[in-house]
Amino acid sequence: MTHTEGHAPIVVGLDPDPGKRMALAWAADAADRRRLPLLLVLAQNLPTPGYRPTGGRPSWEEWNEALHATGDRLLKDAVAFVESRHPRVRVSGLLTEGHPAWVLREQAQRAEEVVLGSWHLSALQELFTSAAVTLPLIAHAPCPVVVVPESEHVTQRQPYFVVGVDGSAHSAAAVDLAFEEAALRGAVLRALYVWHPPRLGVLDEDAAVQECRRLLSETAAGRSAAHPEVELHHEVVHGHPVQVLAKASEHALGLVVGTRGRGGFTGMLLGSVSQGVLHHARCPVITVPHAHDQ
Repeated sequence: MTHTEGHAPIVVGLDPDPGKRMALAWAADAADRRRLPLLLVLAQNLPTPGYRPTGGRPSWEEWNEALHATGDRLLKDAVAFVESRHPRVRVSGLLTEGHPAWVLREQAQRAEEVVLGSWHLSALQELFTSAAVTLPLIAHAPCPVVVVPESEHVTQRQPYFVVGVDGSAHSAAAVDLAFEEAALRGAVLRALYVWHPPRLGVLDEDAAVQECRRLLSETAAGRSAAHPEVELHHEVVHGHPVQVLAKASEHALGLVVGTRGRGGFTGMLLGSVSQGVLHHARCPVITVPHAHDQ
């Protein structure tokens, strides 16, 4: 099928393992809620799991043909999965060669958002193996990127989203998207400002916390008026941002963060907080670039 004219699609990176469908399900649900087309992308640069050559080692042409045949079958099955889940979603598939990080980065230039799965790789695995897809994609994508854990988590009866706020333009962009997601899902929104006291302490801790509350209130100002149906909770919490946000995500529908903040290490691909929650969050993580980055 073709994309709806004038509307950027939601792009989902398919896992070659047909048993891993959490990211695909998230993307299909999002496309249905937002009435957007859905593009399924399968990037092949290694033999697909399950392919076993027979009759000796095949030639490059035979291997490539078998690889593409397997990819076509995986795409067809994934399209059928989406069509059965949401018949009104316009879905198409793209089989391409190349590293998934590069392929998805290219597709992100024309996407509403990109969705991919996560298997809670360690920081070492994510940075130094061929599975390093998430961090390079998020660092360069001009659109939001959703990272969906493969193991399904349990949400509370009153659904809610969590958004991290630090007063920066990046967190303001995250708050905008968090309100949209909460409104679409009929969920509560918890806006958290995590105050991590400096090692040397502060002269007036109460004043520092009041400043955090002021920044939190200013960031949310105006957005509640645009989404009066969203119940908003402001919270200033003491602790390390990664630990606090990861704990808050335990029963959340999703955790929304900006790709950079005021802290972190300026030379890294991502801010230290956004990178940390990708490894420790217990729900889908939605990373949002600031408009200046786009």
